Amino acid sequence: MMKHDIEINAADGVAKAAIFRPDNGASAERGIIFYMDAMGPRPALYDMAQRLADGGYIVLLPDLFYRFGAYGPFDGTAFGDPASREVIMAMLRGTSQEMTKRDSAAFLDALTAAGATGPVGTVGYCMGGARALTAAAAYSDRIAAAATFHGGNLASDAADSPHRLAADIKGRVYIGVAGVDNSFPPEQSARLAEALRTGGVDHLIENYVGMAHGWTVPDHGVYDKTGAERHWKRLLNHFQETLA
Repeated sequence: MMKHDIEINAADGVAKAAIFRPDNGASAERGIIFYMDAMGPRPALYDMAQRLADGGYIVLLPDLFYRFGAYGPFDGTAFGDPASREVIMAMLRGTSQEMTKRDSAAFLDALTAAGATGPVGTVGYCMGGARALTAAAAYSDRIAAAATFHGGNLASDAADSPHRLAADIKGRVYIGVAGVDNSFPPEQSARLAEALRTGGVDHLIENYVGMAHGWTVPDHGVYDKTGAERHWKRLLNHFQETLA
């Protein structure tokens, strides 16, 4: 694994992060910000970031919960434990979309410093999905593609719901939806589709029938290998077409 730990001077302090490069030693100039799920950076996400990097990218995986100091470690099963769930939800509620949007300026700078001088993509899972879209809207001059898988509340009633920013997105967007997901019900999917189309965004929303929230992440209890491989095919193709 070509993983290098760094520290980033983010909006409200120092955020730990990891940079991943292609395992074969190939040079890469295209960057991707990997927005974590609610359980935070951990081996399962490191493996995913490395697989993405092996597609020919410099991948940055930052700790979005850095404002809370040390926590966990958690894995994909942590929500099943009431005490862990309480801690995770407190950090999630205490890390707003606006905070991550401000942090993303420093994330982009970190990618540039690492050698990613070309176009940038974003991908987010679970809570990271909305952040990947928000970043694509806020930094549209740099971010050429965004993707989200089992992202929650992408088109909610909240003032900071990313669907409200659709008109600011200039890159191409891919949305991979769990067939059953209480955090992104059908009415939100329809609202997001309307916002993206009205905003003139090149996009695709794909429904993964039979998949549950978290199906792409190996340490989740609902992980589905077949569905995860389908997600990899879509994600790598998405970035290959947009960041080349």
